[in-house]
Amino acid sequence: MPTIRTVAIVSKPRSAQAARIVPELLAWLGQRGVAARLDEETAAYAGSGAGVARPEAVCQAGLVIVLGGDGTLLSAARAIAGRGTPIFAVNLGGLGFLTAIKIEELYPQLEHALGGNLDIERRRMLRTELWRGGVKIAEYDGLNDMVLAKAEIARMIDLEVHVDDAFVCVYKADGLIVSTPTGSTAYSLSAGGPIVLPSVQAWAITPVCPHMLSMRPVIVPDGSEIRIDALGADHATYLTIDGQIGELLNQGDRVVCRRSEHSVSLIRPPNLLFFDVLREKLKWGGT
Repeated sequence: MPTIRTVAIVSKPRSAQAARIVPELLAWLGQRGVAARLDEETAAYAGSGAGVARPEAVCQAGLVIVLGGDGTLLSAARAIAGRGTPIFAVNLGGLGFLTAIKIEELYPQLEHALGGNLDIERRRMLRTELWRGGVKIAEYDGLNDMVLAKAEIARMIDLEVHVDDAFVCVYKADGLIVSTPTGSTAYSLSAGGPIVLPSVQAWAITPVCPHMLSMRPVIVPDGSEIRIDALGADHATYLTIDGQIGELLNQGDRVVCRRSEHSVSLIRPPNLLFFDVLREKLKWGGT
């Protein structure tokens, strides 16, 4: 009998694959006596009105099944909010660095997971605080990155950066990314940042299209505190977390990034190495 008796299912919206898989998956779980809590997208695929918001769906589950791409997983990770619930992520998207389980592996791998045979990889999250006038007005945990980007067309922004007590520089650029190792294969990679193995305890600071070509990505220990002051006018800079949530900044706002006390538990297929994923996803040479 399964060790895990209740799962949550989080699905990518507007997905023909999810619409096909969800009814089959619910029937499969029901045959094994496993209860399922559904987010609103999953409930729509099931033809049910029993869907709830993602934080509520995952709060009492022993396992979270994600049907989608990396974006769906990032949303689920924030909804779990540090509970440590393992995430079983099935790739219905395109690239899918984090959603490593393929559709054809869904049921064999899920059988193992429900029985408690979990090969878990823990990924540290990044805590981002927004300070205005000396008062903390917001804080976020993200799995991939914190991004400060220009909010106006064809206008660079000025960002003053300190790492702990050391002044780094004032970046004049289209934006700045503070990335976790998990997020190093996302936006940071597109902006020329380094690929960082998940086991490395570090953050990558990557400028986006800097005015000075000599401004290159910097790796700092994940025990560091990164302080970034927005020097531009009100609403010239936009803060985003994992590319999904955020807000406009005012002049003089301070963004502080540090290691979160929370981590995300990803279930990985047995014997799948990080370099195996890189070769497959990035089409690197070799077999």
